[in-house]
Amino acid sequence: MVEKRAVRRAYDELGASYGAQRDSGGLTALDAVLDAADPDRVLDAGCGPGRPVLRRLDAATTAVGLDISREQLRLAAEHVPDAPLLQGDMTRLPFADDAFDAVVAYWSLIHVPLGEHGAVLDEFARVLRPGGRTLVCEGREEWTGTNPDWLDANVEMSWEMAGVEATRGQLRTAGFTVEREWGAADSLDDDDESEPWVFIEARLNG
Repeated sequence: MVEKRAVRRAYDELGASYGAQRDSGGLTALDAVLDAADPDRVLDAGCGPGRPVLRRLDAATTAVGLDISREQLRLAAEHVPDAPLLQGDMTRLPFADDAFDAVVAYWSLIHVPLGEHGAVLDEFARVLRPGGRTLVCEGREEWTGTNPDWLDANVEMSWEMAGVEATRGQLRTAGFTVEREWGAADSLDDDDESEPWVFIEARLNG
């Protein structure tokens, strides 16, 4: 089971090695959602070192990064010094209602305990304006697991993936309409040519 304090410690320990190994998989989905939303304000929920979401937005867009790891936020501040960055939990976002035009959860929802995925999506709905867009990355199938030596860094990491079908239902329950989906390969596994990941775009009703 995912323990959020353990995830925070793991990303603190990984430091820059995570950003160095995680490539920009899913950019087709990210670009499509940002084009559709045409956002003035974007929340990168689980921003890590700011790659690729915060670094991809132009100066006309206010991009806010939130992450559970203080070390990942420190790295993000080096790469995107003008972006507001906050440490926090995606189940209790420290933002007002209707604060954003788009919320992106890029490789981050998968580190939240399964029982709290719905709460995260409810929070995304709360901080989005009506008609705003979210992009979430999920495993194609439900899966939970732990790697005691992730990225060969002697750091234990855990994941809880609800799977696409369950995530679609959670998005609808939170008030979203699912718009588009993109399959994606695992950018950290060069030997796997399948597409175990799915990026889901959803629009907030209202």
